[in-house]
Amino acid sequence: MTIRVAIDCMGGDHGPSVTVPAACNFLENNPEGALILVGLEDQIKAQLGGDRYGERLRIVHASQVVGMDESPTLALKNKKDSSMRVAINLVKNGEADAVVSAGNTGALMATSRFVLKMLPGIDRPAICPVLPTAHGGHFYMLDLGANVDCSAENLLEFGVMGAMLAAALDHHERPRVGLLNIGEEEIKGNEVVKEASELLRDSGLNFIGNVEGDGMFKGEADVVVCDGFVGNIALKAIEGAVQMVTKGIKEEFSRNWLSKLSALIALPVINRFKKRMDHRQYNGAILLGLKGISVKSHGSADVFSYGVAIKRAYDVADNRVIERIVQKMNQIHPVAVAEHSEESA
Repeated sequence: MTIRVAIDCMGGDHGPSVTVPAACNFLENNPEGALILVGLEDQIKAQLGGDRYGERLRIVHASQVVGMDESPTLALKNKKDSSMRVAINLVKNGEADAVVSAGNTGALMATSRFVLKMLPGIDRPAICPVLPTAHGGHFYMLDLGANVDCSAENLLEFGVMGAMLAAALDHHERPRVGLLNIGEEEIKGNEVVKEASELLRDSGLNFIGNVEGDGMFKGEADVVVCDGFVGNIALKAIEGAVQMVTKGIKEEFSRNWLSKLSALIALPVINRFKKRMDHRQYNGAILLGLKGISVKSHGSADVFSYGVAIKRAYDVADNRVIERIVQKMNQIHPVAVAEHSEESA
């Protein structure tokens, strides 16, 4: 079956100058995939430079663009023909299997939730990125900002969604799920975290208990669960620390002629380290919990990085992550899932 991904070509800091070349690269490297490019048709065609992909590439015109600083509420209300909204509608209507956007995060979350609706048994969506570990691996972390205040039940749902995502994409049926906490001991944490720990322990997931901040990057868990307040602060702290270290290394290597000579000698090691820690290869956070696949790319993504986000959306659809989440939630809360399905009907 051909997996079709809708691309919000106008979203992000660079728009079609990045999204369209990234789409072309994806089609060249993934012969089984198909893309729908959504946005201002003239600008998209100018970047394409001709029809090279036949039925695997389709353009859908959208007359509006959601600004990066635009209010999510106003975007939802006033931009019904935006490239973001039209691309998400394609997923809802079954014309696409996933959508990718580098646009306004709040608008993407609000519009995706409004248009696609929530999965049965899931109360809130969660933002789930992929992050690197010290040993060359990776882990999934959620939530990273969609939900500031969470109940223990919400954290359980995040654990289920993250575990199903890891199982599908990494082909590991029993991924390790950890709960981000201030200590590994069961007595640590606030009441919500303690209650969530009990729920996760009884869920049937491969729950390994609490994980501290440094444990995430040691690869102690394949999925790290937290509320959006903690997760977003942790992510921004990580990004800040990396920027600080990178800047410090550059300053020290450029301090004098001897330092510059040392930098030249160490260049192969530095380049290998940069490649290993290149954040671009982890681009594409999945908005989990929706009745459709929505992936958020970094707004400043370049062609390579945006291509990674497209591939991630493709893989999530191809590995039927949504179906896995529904099945697992049905095992944990069959009554709640059934009631939610009846209400949706």
